[in-house]
Amino acid sequence: MSNMGDMSNWQAYGETLRSRLLLGTARYPSPAIMAEAVAASGAEVLTLALRRQSPEQLGGDSIWQHITALGCRLLPNTAGCHSAKEAVTLALMSREIFDTDWLKLEVTGDDYNLQPDPLELLDATRQLVALGFKVFAYSTDDLVICTRLRDLGCEVVMPWGAPIGTGKGLTDPYALETLRARLPDVTLVVDAGLGLPSHAARVLEMGFDAVLLNTAVARADDPVRMAAAFGKAVAAGRLAYEAGAMAESETAHPSTPVVGTPFWQTAEGDAA
Repeated sequence: MSNMGDMSNWQAYGETLRSRLLLGTARYPSPAIMAEAVAASGAEVLTLALRRQSPEQLGGDSIWQHITALGCRLLPNTAGCHSAKEAVTLALMSREIFDTDWLKLEVTGDDYNLQPDPLELLDATRQLVALGFKVFAYSTDDLVICTRLRDLGCEVVMPWGAPIGTGKGLTDPYALETLRARLPDVTLVVDAGLGLPSHAARVLEMGFDAVLLNTAVARADDPVRMAAAFGKAVAAGRLAYEAGAMAESETAHPSTPVVGTPFWQTAEGDAA
């Protein structure tokens, strides 16, 4: 039997990862629950925001220290930035603080639905790649923008499933399917808008490399159990993709043998 664990490994900027679930670290009821949820999810990569997570948050201890202590790969993000200049400045700070050139790039263009600003996003990507950052670019599911990000040297593109924190799931599956088909050599991670483990499973069934989520776990009634559910859903979705789904059919086909069944009609309409 083949080793499914090996089959399911994937790479981000040359680094091999096992879990296809990336997890955010904001909005949990407590650092302890966050730590339990991370462990239950199996996630290896955690995001954290310098601008939105104060070092004095949660009981006076630095939330960054709690996150670092979990031993996962850190992916600082630029959440809260509205321009390329802001994002680049924050990125340089994050590289100094966390000693990593991995960066989840977010540049907000609309404060109502937190939609990324495509022009500022492309400008920031161009600058950050030149500065040696390994950019994970958060974008809408627009094919042209995602293609431009790839052309600028962004190896990991993160299209949204729906606006951040909505829990709506995949609002435009066709756009995501198109992205996967047209950018087969780009690492694609669906980020934002997922609310249920079934949403995550669907993403992996479509052939995406991973998902990133936060609110769906952090704001669940039981974050730890929900984190475990997402971890299992992601693994199941990837395994289903690797297994290959049956072809859809417009007509019904019996799943049990019909040989010897009385009065069964052949394709020509004659009694068998």
